[in-house]
Amino acid sequence: MSGSGHHRNGELQARVNVLLALAEERGIVDREEIDRRIELLGSSVSPLNGALMVVRAWNDDGYRERLLDDAGGAAAELGVSGGGYSSDIRLHAVANTPEVHNVVVCTLCSCYPLAWLGPPPAWYKSEAYRSRVVRDPRGVLAEFGTTLPDATEVRVWDASAEARYMVVPMAPDGAADLSEDRQLDLVTRDCLIGVAVPRP
Repeated sequence: MSGSGHHRNGELQARVNVLLALAEERGIVDREEIDRRIELLGSSVSPLNGALMVVRAWNDDGYRERLLDDAGGAAAELGVSGGGYSSDIRLHAVANTPEVHNVVVCTLCSCYPLAWLGPPPAWYKSEAYRSRVVRDPRGVLAEFGTTLPDATEVRVWDASAEARYMVVPMAPDGAADLSEDRQLDLVTRDCLIGVAVPRP
């Protein structure tokens, strides 16, 4: 990070600290409660949540159908629903197939399924990714090391204030012979966004 960027971040943190101190002084917030909620958020939002859903879908056709029909409900079945989101925000799961590969973006800002994919990577929020993946999805995927057959359609899903998306990647060859714990290791955050595919 440049020196000026570090300086700006320091100024922003100082302002946040002043506002928190004033709010605490006036009894609007409780600093211990804020710290507790931040700690809880940090321990509950993770790409593991999305990976758990994907691995269950790989091994249970009924769960897969429920996941694609109502991802929020399917997430709740595994105890990974919401993460403090408004009930107005809906999670959608889109499944890769040999014919279709899905990738997720938010072209307006950086809407992202935090509760199910963990904190977003910096590149997801960058203007370069947000604009280029819509215009040239195959080129962007190739930069991530994901090269698809020419016959495979690439669908780009644009997240919004009301809708979040996660990709259900295809299980790689041999995944059925692995334990679920080992299968979980194959499903990375980038697979859930759609810029990567699980590799055995």
